[in-house]
Amino acid sequence: MIALACDHGGFELMQDVKKHLDSAGYEYKDFGTFSSESCDYPVIAAPAAEAISAGNCDKGIFICGTGIGMSIAANKTCGIRAALCTDCYMAEMTRSHNDANVLVLGGRVTKPDVGIKIVETFLTTDFSNEEKHCRRVAMLNQLDAART
Repeated sequence: MIALACDHGGFELMQDVKKHLDSAGYEYKDFGTFSSESCDYPVIAAPAAEAISAGNCDKGIFICGTGIGMSIAANKTCGIRAALCTDCYMAEMTRSHNDANVLVLGGRVTKPDVGIKIVETFLTTDFSNEEKHCRRVAMLNQLDAART
């Protein structure tokens, strides 16, 4: 299950992402927003990130105007490794090296066709399980544990 979250700046791109997910048969839970009316991204990001942290969703796709706000908000939740990606290489590397569980896109800076390619790369790339990457992800998890 994929957690979806966007603010007004990411609303249009999220509609394209949802069409792609529907056509590809992915299951998702949409945490909003549900219009282009102005809203506050932390309010939208928090419950979606919590759903991933709690294990109710496996991954997330979060979108705001630039992707920066959603990245910051998502990474405040323990267990979240959100990565703002602007191309497919970044999406591939953050999955294979960082085991990122949230892809963040900028709706105002990412063209829909590019965004869909980034989403598909993120969703189809597995974590490498190489020792050095496992060690580094474990270090990230220790940082989370120190915060609680």
